[in-house]
Amino acid sequence: MERHRTIERLRRIDRLIDPALPWILGAAVCLLSVVSVEGFLGELFPAAAGPAAVWVRFLAIATCVASGVAAGLARRRRWPVFVLAAVGWVWLALWPAVMVASYYAGTNLRRARVVPFGLATLAVTGMSIGTGAAVGGPRYLATATFPNLAILLAVLVCLPLATGLWVNARRLAVDALRERARRLEREQAARAEQARAQERTRIAREMHDVVAHRVSLMVLHAGALEVGAGDERTAEAAALIRGIGREALSDLRNVLGVLRSPYAGAATVPQPTLTDLDRLLDQTRSLGIDVTRRDEGTVRALPDLVERTAYRVVQEALTNVHKHAGGASTEVVLRYLPDEIEVAVRNGPSEGSREPLPGAGLGLSGLRERVGLLGGEFEACPRPDGGFGMTARLPAGGGTG
Repeated sequence: MERHRTIERLRRIDRLIDPALPWILGAAVCLLSVVSVEGFLGELFPAAAGPAAVWVRFLAIATCVASGVAAGLARRRRWPVFVLAAVGWVWLALWPAVMVASYYAGTNLRRARVVPFGLATLAVTGMSIGTGAAVGGPRYLATATFPNLAILLAVLVCLPLATGLWVNARRLAVDALRERARRLEREQAARAEQARAQERTRIAREMHDVVAHRVSLMVLHAGALEVGAGDERTAEAAALIRGIGREALSDLRNVLGVLRSPYAGAATVPQPTLTDLDRLLDQTRSLGIDVTRRDEGTVRALPDLVERTAYRVVQEALTNVHKHAGGASTEVVLRYLPDEIEVAVRNGPSEGSREPLPGAGLGLSGLRERVGLLGGEFEACPRPDGGFGMTARLPAGGGTG
């Protein structure tokens, strides 16, 4: 976490400094140009006197200022700094703009244009030598003698140009690596999605071949038992089993549809909410379990996602009563609070010994995750009387379904 904060802090500093860097560069070019030209302005035009000398100095300072502005704008437009670097080098031997122009030539020009840039540099250097030879004095010593000229070309042109070429090559390499990383990430995501789709298809196939087949057989046998039952009670029990089996097949079909096509959206059959809770309790009572319901507080409509979660909590609790507590009496309490709803299901101790039904053992953990996703709290623990209690607190605005 601290590392991410440091990186974000550095990014903010970079966003603040980066826009100001070109103008800092421009101010430095302007200042260095003025300092460079002030040393031999009087030697350039010794015959100039009076107003002529003032105009020469004004034009020289204007050239320095224009070079600084052009350097500040070089990120967006490069040709002004190239032009002013050439003019300043030929006339006043201004070197700062030459360095900036050489650097931007290396970072922005294509390799095919580097050679024309070098030829143009040689031509400008030749004109500068001619100006130095005509003026003489410090101007001649600065640009027209071979040792000084070679050093100036190496320092002012070749070194910034090589630095710009290296920066450009590094930028291209980094961009290529980033693009490759993005491509690999996309390919990895595609492979992972393909693997998930294959796994979903395999699970759907297994569920269809095993679970759906056996539930269908159960429904068929229950239907046959209902038709051929010798007494009314057996027929009613068979009808109940057949109805529950048909609902299980419908739910299973929706689950299989989601597994096979995760982008198909919601299931075709509406998901149960608290309005369907009484029907669930009636089914439980028909199986011989005494279930009571009590609502506390002001009953009101809640978001569909909250109601679905509350329904699933009660459903899982009743399923556990069937599997582990036999015919234990059970109480379902819905407590409507101002900001949340509390769902509590409590059952007494089992009234007899029975072989527990098989299960996946993931019901409570699944409910805990479902409730946690809504920002709620879930608690399940044995009661002192030997029974079991399950409580879920869900925020009243936890979702919109």
